[in-house]
Amino acid sequence: MELVKQIDHDMVAAMKARDTERTSTLRLVKAALKNKEIDKRAPLTDAEALQVFSTMINQRKDSIEQFQKGNRPELAAREAREIVIIESYLPKPAGEEELKKLVEETLAGGNFGPRDMGPAMKAVQAHVQQAGLRADGRQLSELVKARLGQ
Repeated sequence: MELVKQIDHDMVAAMKARDTERTSTLRLVKAALKNKEIDKRAPLTDAEALQVFSTMINQRKDSIEQFQKGNRPELAAREAREIVIIESYLPKPAGEEELKKLVEETLAGGNFGPRDMGPAMKAVQAHVQQAGLRADGRQLSELVKARLGQ
């Protein structure tokens, strides 16, 4: 809920500063949050808002790839700037060493074998969120796979 209020506050500040790019991006974010809230039929928690932000970033990364294939660098650049604005609301990304440490701590406590990739990933992702960090799913998956393979 706190993130939704922060978006509202920042959008008003961007409008007053006549920052059209930031204003339009924050409007898109606010609309996505409102749509998720309507689908859920209840106010969003901060964790759910972070999930919406992650989805929006992934969509923009896909768009950048498509725009580059279509020889539209100006549109790809606009999408990249939107990603920067949206990422400013996400927790800081975890470094490789931090992730290795979190994976090791999480998997050492449980009984995870080589066939327990799904449950191990869920446990590690929960641990990462509890630490107030964010991690790339692909990178996390590689680390968990390596640890379970031992």
